Amino acid sequence: MPGILAKKLGMTQVFAEDGRVERVTVLEAGPCPVTAVRTEETDGYTAVQLAFGASKEKHLTKAELGHLRKADSAPMRHLVEFRDESGLSIGDTVTVEAFETGQKVKVAGTSKGKGFQGTIKRHGFASGPKSHGSHNVRAPGSIGASAWPARVMKGIRGPGQMGNKRITQKGLTIVQIDAEQNLLLVRGAVPGSRNGMVEVRTDA
Repeated sequence: MPGILAKKLGMTQVFAEDGRVERVTVLEAGPCPVTAVRTEETDGYTAVQLAFGASKEKHLTKAELGHLRKADSAPMRHLVEFRDESGLSIGDTVTVEAFETGQKVKVAGTSKGKGFQGTIKRHGFASGPKSHGSHNVRAPGSIGASAWPARVMKGIRGPGQMGNKRITQKGLTIVQIDAEQNLLLVRGAVPGSRNGMVEVRTDA
């Protein structure tokens, strides 16, 4: 299962050979050096750790720098493990050439934070009547009646923090690959803000 770390550059559109317009997200993917390999014998699971994002040494701890030096890697900002990866060893580098045009992938990232929002924006609740005398236009309505349940049940959808959580978008298709500039063009939108880091995996 190939995986790679990438930076979301933004969205654009490209024209296919048959004239169709493809709305794509441009990802700067890799190159990602392999900095650690987890095995079933020593760690209890199988995984490959990839590094991404050049950084200055002063921005990393001594422990992080020592870990990267063991793998002969330059200072990197992000380290992520990809489970069930095999066939890679420390010192190898994963690039966009591990993927193919037309391949299905899933992209995971942190969604944009929207702050504290009400139930209409956060959960898509319907608004109340807007006629004269209405006092329930954007309020969530009754959430705990007096006779039963006489309390607010667990799991009731209410206002609160919206966004800023891990989201995985599945079923995306790679439209184009630019190996020279380390670019992946993926059909549709992916989670996160511009210049945010995402994880790209094959969608089996």
